Amino acid sequence: MTAPSPVEPSPDCPLCPRLHDFIADWRRREPSWFNAPVPTFLPPEGEDAVRLLIVGLAPGLRGANRTGRPFTGDYAGDLLYSTLVAHGMARGEFKARPDDGLELVGTAITNAVRCVPPENKPVGAEISTCRTFLVRTIKGFANLRAVLALGSIAHQSTVRALGGRVAAHPFRHGGRHEIGGVTLFSSYHCSRYNTNTGVLTEEMFVSVFKEMAAFLES
Repeated sequence: MTAPSPVEPSPDCPLCPRLHDFIADWRRREPSWFNAPVPTFLPPEGEDAVRLLIVGLAPGLRGANRTGRPFTGDYAGDLLYSTLVAHGMARGEFKARPDDGLELVGTAITNAVRCVPPENKPVGAEISTCRTFLVRTIKGFANLRAVLALGSIAHQSTVRALGGRVAAHPFRHGGRHEIGGVTLFSSYHCSRYNTNTGVLTEEMFVSVFKEMAAFLES
């Protein structure tokens, strides 16, 4: 019998040579960092408890690549996790480190690309290759009702992972699409650049979560 395909990349995943080499270089520079594909952050109850999946772009170099937990260790996590806690989708106090005790509630967090890319910019082939793991992650959530994509690249990869066509489901902040039995919500990425430049305000971000919370309660 054939063994099931892994949901997460191996710690030394070789599928994207550029990303593999970039991580290898940072292992030499910072051996105490995580420096590996960052796995999906799950609630303590496991996959069956997940009703909402949040998909980011990729680990930040000094964020998730350092800490090993999505959106942990850089500014983007401050806004994301505080908003999750405020809407009952996480509990505890976010202290930007993986041992802070924060737990997700009915929610999972992952990235479209699991490895840190140079300059935070994965190329098309890397996004496509890593979508294999995004597809498997989504399929593992039997009770999934909604996905939140943060940014246009995460949105496009998620649309494809759900079996949809990007042209039929274009990205826009506050967008909402029904694809493959799941409701896809979209927001600008909660990066420091987007918030500093006013592309995304806290009010804009919170409004998306209010809509998702109402949907999940319905």
